Amino acid sequence: MGTGRARALPLALALLLACSDVAVVTAQGTERIQGSAGDVLEDDPVGRLKVYVYELPPKYNKNILAKDSRCLKHMFATEIFIHRFLLSSAVRTLNPEEADWFYTPVYTTCDLTPWGHPLTTKSPRMMRSAIQYISKRWPYWNRTEGADHFFVTPHDFGACFYFQEAKAIERGVLPVLRRATLVQTFGQKNHVCLKEGSITIPPYTPPHKMRTHFVPPETPRSIFVYFRGLFYDTSNDPEGGYYARGARASVWENFKSNPMFDISTDHPPTYYEDMQRAVFCLCPLGWAPWSPRLVEAVVFGCIPVIIADDIVLPFADAIPWEEIGVFVAEDDVTKLDTILTSIPMEEILRKQRLLANPSMKQAMLFPQPAEPRDAFHQILNGLARKLPHGKDVFLKPGQKVLNWTEGEPADLKPW
Repeated sequence: MGTGRARALPLALALLLACSDVAVVTAQGTERIQGSAGDVLEDDPVGRLKVYVYELPPKYNKNILAKDSRCLKHMFATEIFIHRFLLSSAVRTLNPEEADWFYTPVYTTCDLTPWGHPLTTKSPRMMRSAIQYISKRWPYWNRTEGADHFFVTPHDFGACFYFQEAKAIERGVLPVLRRATLVQTFGQKNHVCLKEGSITIPPYTPPHKMRTHFVPPETPRSIFVYFRGLFYDTSNDPEGGYYARGARASVWENFKSNPMFDISTDHPPTYYEDMQRAVFCLCPLGWAPWSPRLVEAVVFGCIPVIIADDIVLPFADAIPWEEIGVFVAEDDVTKLDTILTSIPMEEILRKQRLLANPSMKQAMLFPQPAEPRDAFHQILNGLARKLPHGKDVFLKPGQKVLNWTEGEPADLKPW
């Protein structure tokens, strides 16, 4: 009987939310994650690893940025801000002989179309050129063929360097990066574009901009389900069904007239405030499984509803996503209303308390300057947890593993 009561409460709540502008669903206070996950988020990487930052010619980074400052604002900007962070970080060493990790600052997503999308045709050639440069001027790449090097590849499908999944799968991870550790936004289980040992990170969202839109924590959450964004991408998927594997289209077709769902393609100036007035925020896949909405939902305390089968979420070894979010299979989108209204009130409130924890929000952001426990530090913690390197990292004299002639013909051209 107790279980039936618990399940009846949220259904009544959902109906109330659908009919009222004053209903309140807001947990009071915060709750710390219990156990190792909570401890990991608060780890300090300083003293646990040393990183050597290669100094590259400006054509690989600064000159590209100087041509187009939009790179500082789009969701791929992590590659720029990680570079800046490491230059002044306490983990940086100027002595490569004592380094645990080597970082190559190459901005592969900063060559943009007029519409602000990265031109992936040049990215692989740029990356290969940068690796050739460091391999000729320092001995460290050659002794491991990159196994103690990490690269930031924040594109849709990481180092596969393409925005459409079928083509990305066909391309695969750039062959010269197969021994390196990739720090990337893309994460999906059993996918050719997620290399084993990669560190999955949040996409970049501007922290300063988000923080100026905070509303008082006692603000009522009077919106049950919230989403703003595309449901169809007619320019790149004119026949429909390929974009978001049809999941976004299904959300629109099934719930556009449902009063519990506040969904639209409009992006109002109150977007951030609206998320703070919502109980659930939809985070469906787009061209790739990940989305900035996931960061926004966590920062604004809106329970993320993750619709992306087999997604690997940011810092999954430190953030208990099952406890703070709701996972809905892509095939179950038509049941979204039933799934969400059946979640017990106690579970909703606990998820809200966990999301209110400052460490949870901090781990999703890349502020400038860096702050303790932010996403920069979570990346370093992830690298530190991979130490010490195993014996298989270092190659025998003269040993070669990578094939520099392997890959797409266009990728092998000089950059």
